Amino acid sequence: MNRIVLLVLVLLAFPPVPQTASAAADVSLNEVIKALDEPFKANSASPSAIVDFQADFFQESRVASLDRVQKGRGRVTVKFDRTRPDRLAPPLFRWEYDQPVRQEIVSNGKTMWVYVRENHQVIQSDIEISAQPRADDPLAFLTGLGNLSRDFLITWASPNHDEQGNYILELRPRQTSAMLQKLLVVVPKDAVVEVTRRGKPGITFPIHSTTVYDPSDNSTRIEFSGVRVNRRMPNSFFDFVPPAGVEVVRPTGQGMGF
Repeated sequence: MNRIVLLVLVLLAFPPVPQTASAAADVSLNEVIKALDEPFKANSASPSAIVDFQADFFQESRVASLDRVQKGRGRVTVKFDRTRPDRLAPPLFRWEYDQPVRQEIVSNGKTMWVYVRENHQVIQSDIEISAQPRADDPLAFLTGLGNLSRDFLITWASPNHDEQGNYILELRPRQTSAMLQKLLVVVPKDAVVEVTRRGKPGITFPIHSTTVYDPSDNSTRIEFSGVRVNRRMPNSFFDFVPPAGVEVVRPTGQGMGF
């Protein structure tokens, strides 16, 4: 269960398709980073600033040691707290899985609930982060959107684009992490074009996909589709009320209650 919770906290997605490394030569690395980061900056006055987003997703997780793959799909909603630019607050999120089993993973920024319907059980964990998030925390990718270079060393991936011409970045934590080895982020080419031509983000959602790897080379990838931004979701949408008769389990331990 801990592995599942950890993986869903990070934006994930399909791996890149091997291509030659020359396709990204028409834009600079900084331009692609800007296209990814700029819409998420706190207190951005841009009409393209992203406060929240909803999407459908298809997930594929691979356990390297067993060479086993599990697939899933569902819907996700993420909301960012930009009211305190001096403090990086954890995002609010709701992952609703239809496959392989019906489950919900919900966080209001302080508490996280993992509810698997067929188990008739909810695991409730305290995830409030009182200080600045650490770079070795997978959640830092979401909380750090808008200033990713602070927590991650960002380079071109190899290959650095997919067959549709989207750009692929590789993010590695600046501090050695026991949970996160690297993260690949695919940035849509249209989002980059909007930045290079207009000098500011446009209407294209800047994250096409991501792939996360842990030190054991396990990976999880998710493809997002039908992305809708700035739906102005209320905070109450990210509260979870356990159904009647469902057991609530509150694990104890270090770091975010896992």
